[in-house]
Amino acid sequence: MNVATDAIRRAVAELREEAVERLAGLVREPSVLGDEADAQDRMADWFGELGLDVQRGPIDPEALRDRPGFSPPLIDYAGRENVVGVHRPGASAGRSLILNGHIDVVPSGPAHLWTDPPFEPAIREGRLYGRGAGDMKAGLVAYTSAFAALRRLGVEPAAPVFLQSVVEEECTGNGALACLAAGYTADAAVIPEPFGPAMTIAQVGVMWARLDVAGRPAHVLDTSVGVNAIDAVQRLCDELRQLVEEWNAPDGRHPAWQDHPHPLNFNLGRLDGGDWTSTVPPAAMADVRVGFFPGASLQAIRDGIERRIDEAVRSDPALDGVRARVEWRGFQAEGCEMDPDDPMMRLLADSHREVTGQSLEHLASTATTDARFFQLYGDTPATCYGPAADAIHGIDESVDLDSMMEVATVLALFIARWCGTRPLTAGE
Repeated sequence: MNVATDAIRRAVAELREEAVERLAGLVREPSVLGDEADAQDRMADWFGELGLDVQRGPIDPEALRDRPGFSPPLIDYAGRENVVGVHRPGASAGRSLILNGHIDVVPSGPAHLWTDPPFEPAIREGRLYGRGAGDMKAGLVAYTSAFAALRRLGVEPAAPVFLQSVVEEECTGNGALACLAAGYTADAAVIPEPFGPAMTIAQVGVMWARLDVAGRPAHVLDTSVGVNAIDAVQRLCDELRQLVEEWNAPDGRHPAWQDHPHPLNFNLGRLDGGDWTSTVPPAAMADVRVGFFPGASLQAIRDGIERRIDEAVRSDPALDGVRARVEWRGFQAEGCEMDPDDPMMRLLADSHREVTGQSLEHLASTATTDARFFQLYGDTPATCYGPAADAIHGIDESVDLDSMMEVATVLALFIARWCGTRPLTAGE
């Protein structure tokens, strides 16, 4: 049965107050790495209220270790689960769908730099502020609101729909991989990441590495007899920064990013070293992130990084006496491309145009998302399409609430057309 666009628009609008309250509640849960459980409980409760079969899935790294896409975890998985709300109509018609989002958020940084405390949501001029508001709790609220709006109209999807709230998108992606390993498959997947009115058509690969560097301690009365490990690790980071610049060269650039000024980035995300102010530091550690283009194998990237480190240690006089080791932990994420002419992508773009009157931009992202698991390993066309957010991973992160509700409207229309609809089952 068909559902009118205007009816969907009204149903979503009626849910706005509830949606904002739910977003505020999610932001109040500081679901940083290792502390996702309370926020996942909220998602499970909401899925239950929507009449979904709530399934909670533990993550077993040993069962995932040999699967393509696995990344070495940073911490243990005890007490940390994915939550999936499953809709299975009695007699399935139409095409099935996965709506995926991540519950984990990055650390807030120094709280005193925020206008309001990072986990106390504040609304100003149509935006809700707080860590995770944009990346990506507003997306979770958008897709649940879309599903709720259809129920409000007395209909449900005519095909299976899986609403996934996963952990560890921000560091490994093993939450989404665990869902794939558990057998959740569909004809398409949409992730409401906070990229604004755009549809992702490509994303870079991302590699995390830890550099462990050993120098030689000495008293500062004669620093020349020591080898400063902090200085050494910074020199090695400069080498990796130069390596990424070489990958950025226009003549080797992937076509999806030909017009981008600087698609691949290096980041020194964490630095630790030394043990005494008046001692030449004997050891240092750096956690780094590098981007690379689709088509490059993970092993080729690892080999290139290790080779660059080894060459620098051998040839740079300033690194004489330094020992350096590379540890692979966190993201080992391949890049991927999406086909904008795929039927799912065309229908999503058409739904956005019908609701907003505007065309969707095509985004070649300089970051990674969980879309890669569906696209590369799940034989499932996938893209990211979500609300407009500012300062994600930064200070005073916020999301535009009008855009959150607009995305909910588009997703409700898309679900109705992709999956088809049927009247709600008696008693629901």
